[in-house]
Amino acid sequence: MALPEASVQLYTLAAEFTADMKGSLDKLAAIGLRNVEAFDFVRRPDEIRAALDASGLVSPTGHAPLLSDELWTPDGSIPTPAPEVVFEAAAKVGLKTVIDPFVTPERWFTLEGVTDIADRLNALADTAAGFGLQVGYHNHAQEFVADFDGQTAYERFVSLTDERVALELDLYWALVGGQDVVGLVSRLGDRLVAVHVKDGIAPETNPFAPGAESFGSQTLDQRHAGTGDVPLADALRAASALQYAVIEYDNAPGDVFADIAASYSFLIEGGFAR
Repeated sequence: MALPEASVQLYTLAAEFTADMKGSLDKLAAIGLRNVEAFDFVRRPDEIRAALDASGLVSPTGHAPLLSDELWTPDGSIPTPAPEVVFEAAAKVGLKTVIDPFVTPERWFTLEGVTDIADRLNALADTAAGFGLQVGYHNHAQEFVADFDGQTAYERFVSLTDERVALELDLYWALVGGQDVVGLVSRLGDRLVAVHVKDGIAPETNPFAPGAESFGSQTLDQRHAGTGDVPLADALRAASALQYAVIEYDNAPGDVFADIAASYSFLIEGGFAR
């Protein structure tokens, strides 16, 4: 397998990106990155595309809500437009794959909810194809709470989705969800086209489980890739068709650009990405 390309989810530097879009992208390019994963691009696709072009970067993947009326983040919700509006904006930015980043926990706790999520993404695969795009899904930890006949809600979802639906596995959140991360990567096989390279100390309990205390990203103990609990190296080696290794911090521990550079070095110097 060819090495995946390194990328970074722009949510990691949301404040810096909003304050100085081109300056932020120039700093990422100086680190060595050639790819980014767009976030909150639907309201400003032309501006983001111009900044990417000026910095010599591309955004082959991006996060946008496709399955919810609002996009939840640990720090607040963002209203969501119609899928066709998302896809039109994605095409302007130059995306190839639009990935839904979050579906609320309660929809993952019943088989009916999981089936509905899969059915909606399958239908959206056809709509996206009309824009020259594909769709995908990115997990947190709520997808690993419910169990259906010995199968997690996440893996049931995978079994119900069309092979055209791309999978982006957040390795940190899979660990928080109690998963054997390496085993899960192996089982997903060629369906897994991207991972979020994220490390840290996993909370003692799944913060998305019923009855869990509310939390924000600032409560997460996240660290540079290779210095936390997540078996990143073994997980990356277990992937069979990975295209993108996407650096992300929900809660960067220090200077965000230095933190990104540290995880980029882990990927490049370790021979996990190019």
